[in-house]
Amino acid sequence: MKKIILGLFLIFGTISIQAQEIKWMTLDEALAKQKKNPKPIFMNVYTDWYAPCKMLDNETFQDAEVIDYINKNYYAVKFNAEGNSTVFFKGNKFDNPGYDPSRKGRNSAHELTTFLKVQGYPAIYIIDKGGDTQQQIVGYKTHDELLKILR
Repeated sequence: MKKIILGLFLIFGTISIQAQEIKWMTLDEALAKQKKNPKPIFMNVYTDWYAPCKMLDNETFQDAEVIDYINKNYYAVKFNAEGNSTVFFKGNKFDNPGYDPSRKGRNSAHELTTFLKVQGYPAIYIIDKGGDTQQQIVGYKTHDELLKILR
């Protein structure tokens, strides 16, 4: 009987670990939360079409240790560098006036992407409690590489 209970615990424990995910939000949501409970922002600047961005999502951001570390230590923001959202940051309003919804693949760069001086994709920005960029991490990182940088 103990073996059955242990087996069920292991199965359901594994399922719950796999069901974990990073609690993504918009930059505006993260900045609002940061005012109430100061914590740095982990911002993933990505594009829909670039394979390393997809790899980061499908591999690194699926790792339980990465998920746990980011959720505990940061407000996680997922920002489409070529999307059409309106963002308010550091007293400025950023849009993507060149965005074309009919385009497949590459689109125009969002004004926030230009403001941040993104050098490549994917790009991860660590934004401190004061709204200043502490660190920029460019390119795909494995879960071990990312955790080593973040710690």
